[in-house]
Amino acid sequence: MFAKLFASATVAHAHCDLYCGVYDPAEAKIAALSCVKTAKKYAESDDEVFRARCISVKEQQAENAKHHLMVLWADFFAPAHFDANPGLHELFWKAVHQGGEAKKTMDPAASQQLVDYIEEIATIFWSTEKAAGMGVYPPA
Repeated sequence: MFAKLFASATVAHAHCDLYCGVYDPAEAKIAALSCVKTAKKYAESDDEVFRARCISVKEQQAENAKHHLMVLWADFFAPAHFDANPGLHELFWKAVHQGGEAKKTMDPAASQQLVDYIEEIATIFWSTEKAAGMGVYPPA
């Protein structure tokens, strides 16, 4: 049945997850900042239903941050970037790992550390020639 349905479909090919020119660490940062703010709102509330929603939202946003970091790591940065920034692989590993830590706790400090790692990655991102015409939210 599916074979008939897609028999005349055109096959699409792409070399990356996103369209060229739209990579930006801002997506990861927004998700990580959402984790920080959600953890703070959780701590300020005594409404158990609201607090349960905060946990769910924070975990989803931490996973979003991890996803966007992985896309940057795997699809944007090239070997020359890692050669020029020898600690970049380790920084990405720490950031993705910290995303997991942010998922596991309601301590805003864990999410803030994720934001800090993302800011380090963003600094490297924006220093590359490749990012010059690519990012959506370049630093002011």
